[in-house]
Amino acid sequence: MVEERRKYVFDFDSTLTRVEALDVLAEMTLQGKSNKEEVIEEIQKITNLGIDGDISFTESLERRIKLLKANKSDLEGLVSELRQKISKSIESNKEFFEKFSDDIYVISCGFKEFIDPIVEEYNIPSDRVYANTFEFDEEGNIVGFDEKNPLSQHNGKIECLKQMNLNGEVQVIGDGYSDYVMREAGIADKFFAYTENVHRDKAANNADHVTPNLDEFLFVNDLPRNISYPKNRIKILLLENVHPAAFDNLSEDGFSVELVKHSLSEEELIEKIKGVHVLGIRSKTQVTKKVLDAANKLLVVGAFCIGTTQIDLENCRKNGVVVFNAPYSNTRSVVELAIGEIIMLMRSIFPRSTEIHNGQWQKTAVGSREVRGKNLGIVGYGNIGKQLSVLAESLGMRVYYYDVDDKLALGNAVKCNTLEDLLNVSDVVTLHIDDNKANKNFIGEREINQMKHGAIFVNLARGFVVDIEALANALKSGKIGGAAIDVYPEEPRSNGEFKTQLQGLDNVILTPHIGGSTEEAQRDIADFVPNKIMDYINSGNTVDAVNFPNIRLPKQRNAHRFLHIHRNVPGVMAKINEVSATYEMNILGQYLSTDNEVGYVITDLDKEYNKDVIKALKKVENTIKFRVLY
Repeated sequence: MVEERRKYVFDFDSTLTRVEALDVLAEMTLQGKSNKEEVIEEIQKITNLGIDGDISFTESLERRIKLLKANKSDLEGLVSELRQKISKSIESNKEFFEKFSDDIYVISCGFKEFIDPIVEEYNIPSDRVYANTFEFDEEGNIVGFDEKNPLSQHNGKIECLKQMNLNGEVQVIGDGYSDYVMREAGIADKFFAYTENVHRDKAANNADHVTPNLDEFLFVNDLPRNISYPKNRIKILLLENVHPAAFDNLSEDGFSVELVKHSLSEEELIEKIKGVHVLGIRSKTQVTKKVLDAANKLLVVGAFCIGTTQIDLENCRKNGVVVFNAPYSNTRSVVELAIGEIIMLMRSIFPRSTEIHNGQWQKTAVGSREVRGKNLGIVGYGNIGKQLSVLAESLGMRVYYYDVDDKLALGNAVKCNTLEDLLNVSDVVTLHIDDNKANKNFIGEREINQMKHGAIFVNLARGFVVDIEALANALKSGKIGGAAIDVYPEEPRSNGEFKTQLQGLDNVILTPHIGGSTEEAQRDIADFVPNKIMDYINSGNTVDAVNFPNIRLPKQRNAHRFLHIHRNVPGVMAKINEVSATYEMNILGQYLSTDNEVGYVITDLDKEYNKDVIKALKKVENTIKFRVLY
């Protein structure tokens, strides 16, 4: 007995296309009319009433056509517009429409005049398109529609599908009331609510399955698709109130994203991380070995900041978890704050401001100095230190720097061979060192005693690199003439009360770790880190990864891509290629990069493959993670 093939019935408007075609036609025909916005709004309102079943479809159609005032000559332009508005995941899965064209139908309450030329490009012929047809007057004006067509009537799709008398399981894919009633009437076997373009509660609540894109529909039915695992199934957890643009960027690419405003404790994160594929954090959340052991699906950690010491990079690598950060995005913000604070401290602006707030008038030049001609000592000559060097020199400061690595001087900056040399010569000392744990109390009592009497001190690096007690004592004694501190050895997880020994001291600027917290910097980070995450998830690229071999390669068309992460021991590549040969896989390209511990290989294949090859590759000894990308 021959098994009857499954049939797929697609809606057109807001399913195959991102828009309602009659709305687009209205935009075109009403161009330049003074009442354009009001009429379009009315048409959209009528459209939604019809889609949700709140008015009869016939009434909806009649009312919209009267408002349109369109002509046959407008339809060519409409088709051109609609070609630009095919749903994103429909467009990327043309292979499905080509391979299963005999089993795909379109049932729409739209019109064949504009549907046929669009779906023809997806291998769906006119005789498998069921839709309304326009009626025109002698001048070609659209004056109505064929009222004998069942699709012009209320619940017309039920009658249409009945008349088609399809054999086999019938699945309906659409966004509205008129689609799910076919399943309710018992003519269709399943209804998939298609929400890529519009989410209608009535349709979603009555669906067998909500499908945010065609990839999800194809995945559920195990059909050929552009990507092996739908993006909506990839869960992303963003903590610590990262910029909303990050949420928008990742959501728009199709991922399921959850945003949490605060950091999580280790215990809370262990519970929350289960089932999460991507974790986004800032500086407070600790990604420990225990967290990573609980992370059964984790692929990527994105640090929406510069530092990564809050992340166990070694265990991330061992678990095949790629880590990205934002090493450059907030550089300018930190530098501008450093410049501003140096000027404020040199001029004793904060004591004068406090006096005025307290009703005192103390006009004096005592303790107020220009920065021009003063010696600035920069400890840490990385991205921030170098840019600060350039800006400070443009203000007329003489710049000295110290770095444990050999760094080339910019402009007229002078390199100091020891930290002591820098501290001895500087009128202002500013810290821009990394978050290496070895830097704990990098500046303590001994280093403070090596500084000039009355020198200014700025820390926009990390809280634990300064001995706060020693700094407080030096400020009280006058050894340090003023300080700006943005970071502290212990910082609260969220906004609230905070205590430090530096509170209440004269000429001390205290800020709550906001060195990189400008709108511009946070927006840049919210673009940079998600782009790195998406590039890895979507194509396997690891360029700029903190803990992983770096690979960049173009996305292949008409190919499959396997990502294999393994321990860097001899013989793994030979075993991977042995599996490829056993299953007669034709390799288009292969890319391998390694570090001391991990190997990362990407293989592109040019034909269909036996699914057993996946099991075989996962079983290769020393495999850490294996993923089929597309």
